[in-house]
Formats: sequence, C-alpha cells, structure tokens
Amino acid sequence: MPPALLSPPDTEKTPGYWNEGARRRLESALALQPAARPAKNIVLFMGDGMGLPTMSAARIYKGQLAGGSGEESILAMETFPHVALAKTYTIDRQVPDSAGTGTAYLCGVKTNAKTLGLSGAAVYGKCRTAFGNEVDSILHRARLAGKSVGIVTTTRVQHASPGAAYAHSASRSWYADTDMPKEALRDGCKDIAYQLVHNTDINVILGGGRMYMTPKRTPDPEYPEDPAQNGTRKDGLNLIAEWLSAKQGARYVWDKKGLDAVEEDSVSHLMGLFEPKDMKYELNRNTSTDPSIVEMTEKAIRILRRNPNGFFLFVEGGRIDHGHHSGRAKQALMEAVMLDRAVARAGELTSPSDTLTIVTADHSHVFTFGGNTLRGSSIFGLAPKKAKDKRAYTSILYGNGPGYSIRDGGRPAASLPTAGRSQLGMGWGHGVVGAAAHGHGHWGCTGSWYHCVAGQDLRQAGHPAAPSPLISPAPLQRTRTTGSRQPCLWRWRPTAGRTWWCWPRAPWPTSSTGCRSSTTSPMPWRTPPASSPTLLSPGAGQPAGPPTAPSAPHTPCSPSWPSAWLPTWWGAESPWASPTSTWAAQPQQVTHRHPIEGLGSQVPAVARIKGCNKTQVVQLHLLCEGLQRQLPSKVLPVPQFPQVVKASTSPPPPGPVLE
Repeated sequence: MPPALLSPPDTEKTPGYWNEGARRRLESALALQPAARPAKNIVLFMGDGMGLPTMSAARIYKGQLAGGSGEESILAMETFPHVALAKTYTIDRQVPDSAGTGTAYLCGVKTNAKTLGLSGAAVYGKCRTAFGNEVDSILHRARLAGKSVGIVTTTRVQHASPGAAYAHSASRSWYADTDMPKEALRDGCKDIAYQLVHNTDINVILGGGRMYMTPKRTPDPEYPEDPAQNGTRKDGLNLIAEWLSAKQGARYVWDKKGLDAVEEDSVSHLMGLFEPKDMKYELNRNTSTDPSIVEMTEKAIRILRRNPNGFFLFVEGGRIDHGHHSGRAKQALMEAVMLDRAVARAGELTSPSDTLTIVTADHSHVFTFGGNTLRGSSIFGLAPKKAKDKRAYTSILYGNGPGYSIRDGGRPAASLPTAGRSQLGMGWGHGVVGAAAHGHGHWGCTGSWYHCVAGQDLRQAGHPAAPSPLISPAPLQRTRTTGSRQPCLWRWRPTAGRTWWCWPRAPWPTSSTGCRSSTTSPMPWRTPPASSPTLLSPGAGQPAGPPTAPSAPHTPCSPSWPSAWLPTWWGAESPWASPTSTWAAQPQQVTHRHPIEGLGSQVPAVARIKGCNKTQVVQLHLLCEGLQRQLPSKVLPVPQFPQVVKASTSPPPPGPVLE
C-alpha cells in the first residue's frame, strides 16, 4: 500500500491565510533599508550540483523530516529578500564541471573544464601550459588584504571546488603526486595537496582528504587495519607535519572529538581532515566520530571572526553532486538540507550589517520531479498514475545516470521498495550508465554590498571582493608558488579593447539593465609617469604597464583608479572628470557590436540576497583582465575619475537586447 499522505494545514483553506502571508512579506520588503556600507566579512556557500529542482525537492524533504506535508516548508536560503540569476558554462563546454565553475566563481575568470585556477589559455592535462596562466582567487586576495580565510567542505579538501580557491593545476585529478603523470612531475608541476600547504596561507581547512597528505603506506589513524586508506604520497612528504611546523598556533585534528576540543581563542590555524577521501554522506555519518557541515561551519566562523580585519569563508556542500551522480536522490537531498542548516547557523553567528553571505550552486543536474504527485506525498514516492507503458514510475526522475535500465525490451516498473531506498533506480529515456549529469546552476547572497553580485554571470561571484571596498586588488607585481620548479612571475596585461554601455531600463529588481559591448582593437600598453611605480621590466620594444593598484582600500568613489582601467566612453559621460590626466586612453575604432544579457529571468539560475541596497545599478566593466566594478547610481558621492579621451559622445545605436 502507498504511504499515507501528510495533510496540509487546514489554515491553507482560508483566503485570510494567504492574504496575511502576502501582507507580511510586502511589509518586510518595504521595510528594507539600503546596506551600502562595505562588508567586512564574506561567507560563500556553494551547493555542488544544487540546481533549482534540487532546491525544490530539498524544501519538501525538509518539511517532511519535520512532520509536515513538506511543500509549505521554507529553506533558510529562501528567506533572503533579493534574488538574481546567473548562467554557467566553461570556455570549452556548454555544461560545466566543478573545476571550471570553481575557477569562475572563486577567481572571476572562465576557463576550460577540468582545470583549476588557470585561465583559458591552459590546456587540460598539459602541465607546461599552466605556467604564466595562473589566476588568483578571492580567498587569496582576501588573505593579501589581511583577512582570515577558511575552507569547509564535505568532499576532500583537494577536490575541484575547494581546490580552485588555492591551487593552479592543469588537472583537477592531481590530488597527490601519485595521481600525476611522469611528464607533469618532470616539468615541475605540483599536486593539489602540496599547493594546499604551500600556496595561500589558509587559516581554517576542514573536510576530508587525509590520504593525499601523508607518505605511501602511512596507516590512517581512523582505519589503521585497512591498507586502502593508507597515505599515497610517493615523494615521502608529510604535508600535515609541514603545515604544523610552518604555522604558529596551529592545530590538526582528524575526528569530531578533536574538533570539539579546539578552543577558538587559542588557535590561529586549524586543519581538520576527517576521512581519507570524501566525508561520508550525512545519512551514513557516524555522529560520534565525524562532524557535520553545520558543526564545521560554526567552528570555522568562531575562529575566523576574531580577525578585526574580517574574514572570507568558503563552505561547500559537495556531496549533493555525488548523490546525484550516483542516482541516490535521498542522499543528495539530505546533503542539500544540511547545507541549508549550515546557512541558517552562519546567519546566527554573523550580522548582515557587516557580512555578505552568498548561497550559490556551480551547476545543476538532470534531476527533476513531477508526475502530478498529490500534496503531502513522499518526495521519494511514486507518481499517482502509470505511464503509457502501463508501468509505475517514481516522482523523482534522472535524465541519465545509473538508474537507466532495460528489461525484456522495456523499462522495469518502479515499486515502493525501490522508491523508498536511498538508491533510486530512476530515469527513463536516453540515459547512459555512468554519464555525467550536470546542468545549469544558481547562486544568491545576503548582506552588505549585494549589488556587486546580483544578476551576473557565475564568474562575477569571484569579483565583488576584488574591486569593491570589501577587498583591495592584489598587487600587480608578485612572485607566487604555483607548482613550477621556479616561482612564476605575473605580468599585468590589458585585454583586447572592449567598451560597455549600460543603462537602467526599469525599477530594480526587474529586468532592469540592458548592456551592449563594442569590441575594439587591442589596447596599447601605456607608459606611466616617471614617478609612478611600474610592473616587471618590459621586454624590448614593450613599454611598461600601468602602475600598481593603490594599497589603500577602495570605495566605489575612489579617485585614484588610473584611467587606463576605465572604458573609453567614461570621460564623455562623466561631467565630474578631471580636465587633466597623463593616463588618458586613446580613442579606439569600433569594429563589432553584439548584445549581452541584462539582469533578468533569461538565464536559468536564481540568487537570493538579503539586507542590501535596492537602487538601480550601473555596471562598469573595466578593461583590466579579471577586474570589474559596479557603481550604484545617484546614491554615493560623485567620484573624481581622471578624464579619458572619449571614443564617441553618444551611445551605440539600438540593437537587440535579450529579454
């Protein structure tokens, strides 16, 4: 017999219930006040593979876990009063992977699939192409700005999503040197675990991945009798010991007991590796030995928030993705519910007045649910009617993956025992066993300075802290450990000229901004004044680049940005521009025009934003690679930018804008 339906509340049957709820939500929206002050802290939550169908199903599952029918439940991330959209892809793939998307939202630069912390010039699996193509993450820039930084994940800490925060690797699979080809080792590339310890100084590291940190055959402390869990490194390095010896006030723990014993006020650095590889699914977790994502998030925030300069924390619900890949819908949805609980707990430990909280997904999955299922039905149950082949099917379906099967020329009928298991044998259609099951994703934020991320491409999530007052830009000249035998030198390069026109079209937060860009000839190198600090010594015939970014934190009204970083039309439309400037950009010949998406529902993703400024936003896309600015219109004091020689005194002729 099918399980009994969970009845919805009787109050839903009266109009007053809905009218009163609408009134409260409207009053709450009208009471919102602008939060234009820069955020001191940033908490970036990412549900790996947590697309919109996953959020909807997780909402129902959360409500049913609490004894309700489920549909009326509300996720913590859904209480954010602002919403925006994002789109996901990589340079070489329509449907991205977690390495390419991690580089996008953490570094602000789209790249090729399966590469970490590198620009699109790097080739997957080719070590030599990594050198010189490294891109910095928001976590790295936050650390340079004096903030404390941390990573929390339910996967291994060397996995694609957290790896993009600190590593530069031509392959996301190079967890340890054992996983690298001989050619890559010979060319001087370093594995991701090595870079975790030797690249950015990370204050808090919590997740799985013990086996990649210790020499081969080193017994695991939790599973000493299982050789499959032993250390894997061939170079003989004990990276945990190296990390401890290099940090003052550092602690390493490998179980929940050790984590609970850590006193937040006594440590500056904490590494907790709770499994040899990925952490266990929440439904399989040993609550006495392994901490939950909620507990790890709380411990990280309590340690990081001691820094008066603020902190950046990246929290990944990584096993949502793994559950979907395996067709384990119950596992995936429970992981999503736990991520939402971590969002709620972080909200209790921080304040929206000084903390920007972002909830995002890197991609979605070919996961859906439907079948006109009755209200209150188990989210893991059967649809009320049979399909045209006269066989039952589950409400939850996968478009591909291991649930696909054929028996006697047709699919097997679903049954309640099948539907009730964590492993859901679902998917009817052109499913391929073991196929990747990615799709589009979504993202959202809450707190100060929300307008730097609202309605943008997924890569914009890596930008808010870089150009805005949250985090100053990283130095333009630097030497970094990027995995090569010799430290790599970074050189600032201007992009090929691209001028962006943006204008408000409707009150926020509707589809309110239309943008067009004009591609021009490549921007020439500009010679700075003799007194200006320069970058690396240029080669023969190549003048030096622009001066280094000012070290002081910037506001959207900072007067000190070189005009070489501004679009050519900025001076024409800025009556406040200074009449003198040694950095005036030269007029560029417009050669091509094409539309780009504005803010609106045309991109398949959602973001939720709380406690932020609702004014219209003028997007200012600068000509510097990996650097973008956004300025609220008619709210902040008038900026005093240097004059830029204009290319045109009028905006481009009308063209098609995607709606």
